[in-house]
Amino acid sequence: MHHIGDLEIGLMFWAQGSPEETIQRVKALDLRCGQLGIDETYPIGGFTQDWLDVLRAERFGLATVVCSYTGEDYSDVPAVLNTVGFLPPSTRIERVARTKYVADFASQLSVESVACHIGFVPEDPADSNYGQMVTVVRDICDHCAFLNQTFALETGQEPAAVLKRFIHDVERSNLRINFDPANLILYGTGDPLEALDVLGPYIVSVHCKDGEYPPRGLPNALGKETALGEGSVNVPEFIRKLKQLGYRGILSIEREEPDPVVREADIRKAIKLLTDLRG
Repeated sequence: MHHIGDLEIGLMFWAQGSPEETIQRVKALDLRCGQLGIDETYPIGGFTQDWLDVLRAERFGLATVVCSYTGEDYSDVPAVLNTVGFLPPSTRIERVARTKYVADFASQLSVESVACHIGFVPEDPADSNYGQMVTVVRDICDHCAFLNQTFALETGQEPAAVLKRFIHDVERSNLRINFDPANLILYGTGDPLEALDVLGPYIVSVHCKDGEYPPRGLPNALGKETALGEGSVNVPEFIRKLKQLGYRGILSIEREEPDPVVREADIRKAIKLLTDLRG
């Protein structure tokens, strides 16, 4: 398997079809590493050895395995609040079990980090949901620690200070952050460059994604994702600040554009931009 170099450019991609088909789509972009997304319908149990064989044969490196769950809806803030991650009580038990199953799968591939959107962390620690989320994340962290893995929370659905306090309250040394600068913009929860100062010590991986803030006058709306370098992230300063903080992990491009032609073109532009900025 490929050893991921310092600030190596990779891709956030999803398992679709066979492992060989999935990896070949990424390698066609001249990338040799990334973060593998596994949705709840993907039958990882039947593909573990195939994934191992393909990753070794293709000399491809995985920094993270990312979980998503059936029924999640990212159309607006209320939809996210009611459907995403571990906050909805009706799906919590099965999603925690699935996350542990994905962590087991990742461990068999020698991947040292598992990540997901856990859902909105309540800003008030006295909220009963806050304590429940602490308990859930402790449980997952303990499972991942047994496998020598970190469990990474994705940024954006709450301000950086709230996320930092939550990490402190969970009290697990393997709880880390997959830092997505665009999500802070899309949810209107803060400036990503300022959030780096708050969350820098906890960052284990980053998404290179861009976007615009939510439109004014629509309190429940989310912002719009853009191609990297065309939104409000300030990508050059983002990369400069990551270097300043001593970050040496993957630069994982994420582009959630539904048109495959546009998506590929945007990814290729992002690769060039990051290559120039990385130095």
